Amino acid sequence: MEARAELKYARISPRKVSIVLDLIRNKPVDLAMAILKHTPKAACEYLEKLLKSAVANAENNHNMDVTKLYVAECYVGPGPILKRIRPRAQGRAFRIDKRTSHITLVLKEKE
Repeated sequence: MEARAELKYARISPRKVSIVLDLIRNKPVDLAMAILKHTPKAACEYLEKLLKSAVANAENNHNMDVTKLYVAECYVGPGPILKRIRPRAQGRAFRIDKRTSHITLVLKEKE
């Protein structure tokens, strides 16, 4: 039995998210939440909300015991890239890529 939560089209680079995901992988939910609260990274806001959602899904949809939950899987993939233009000297234009992420969090119960 597993509970999952997905966040699609998050306006943050997948590279930044994966750094924080490595910190919480295979950790109990309460420890993962504490790590996210005290890590000064932009991705933590997205992941904290996503983790709360996954816990709520486990509790309400799958009748799982919240105290036994741990982060079984967590991964991020690239979403669509918003392409923007930055004016530069002598009439040139440089492209700015605003990256998005699709983040997935899977919780399971410890045996």
